[in-house]
Amino acid sequence: MAVTDEAILRIKDMILAGELGPGDRLPPEKELSERLGLSRSSMREAVKALEVIRVLDVRRGDGTYVTSLEPRLLSEAISFVTDLHKDQAVLELFEVRRILEPAAASLAASRITSEAIEELRVAVAKASEHGSVQELVEHDVAFHGLIADAGGNGYLSTLLQSLSGHTTRARIWRGLTQENSVTRTLAEHSAIVDALEARDAMLAQTLTAAHIFGVEQWLRQWSQENGPIPDFRDVIPAASAVAPQHGNVAATLD
Repeated sequence: MAVTDEAILRIKDMILAGELGPGDRLPPEKELSERLGLSRSSMREAVKALEVIRVLDVRRGDGTYVTSLEPRLLSEAISFVTDLHKDQAVLELFEVRRILEPAAASLAASRITSEAIEELRVAVAKASEHGSVQELVEHDVAFHGLIADAGGNGYLSTLLQSLSGHTTRARIWRGLTQENSVTRTLAEHSAIVDALEARDAMLAQTLTAAHIFGVEQWLRQWSQENGPIPDFRDVIPAASAVAPQHGNVAATLD
């Protein structure tokens, strides 16, 4: 094991053991390195690594502190990794969403409030209105985000938010190029809300899995018929120029 890796693990152990908690200041570098029996250079590199993944907060001229360790902070490292994915890997992201989002819907079915149900109804209603692709995607992100939040698991909600954001371009592309998706997509959204309101966890989970799989299946089939998935940043403008002008872009809601 590299010395820097050992330093990272030692600091992690201190946090897990309760020696350091959220908001606590780390001992000075010299003191900490002596205490752990590691070089100051290794300790310095470990601190830098833990700062990147938002475990530590280095405040110049003040010291190094443990962050709040909230899910949104710790999940940023995952978001950084998914930012680097190539478009062919978007299929794998859809697979992960298909695994996790049904679980989030199942949790939400037993925990969701009447206020959150109403928010979902409003999101679906707004999505049915014709608007720009960006507006429709915003409605979709809000819809899925509300369900994840209603599940009450901060880590799962933050992770899903990151994954959902990184599949947006594929969903826009589908909406611009595939016919007859609008009615089905909005109906699926409404059915999911109905299941949540009925507190039917199994139905909410099943409907959500089918909902996510619809986009994944379309993308997989397109890839099989046309070859490698292109860079959506290049194809979306071209598709926009020839897209049917009848609200088909609302199919981005997936």
